[in-house]
Amino acid sequence: MVDVEASVRDLVNRGCDCTERARAQIELRRKINLLISEWKAAGGGEVLPNIRDRVPLRQLKNESRPKRR
Repeated sequence: MVDVEASVRDLVNRGCDCTERARAQIELRRKINLLISEWKAAGGGEVLPNIRDRVPLRQLKNESRPKRR
């Protein structure tokens, strides 16, 4: 989804038509909302992580991997 958002932003900044990419972005957001609704209906109730929560987790995850040669 981040790639689609960046694509829309780039097209807007260049003054190009972004209709198709914006529709794709909206569709992705609908899918995410549907998944969250299904999760809540299945008993999910804890707070979902946001990007500020995920960045430190991603950094820690990468530190545990061995370096490639």
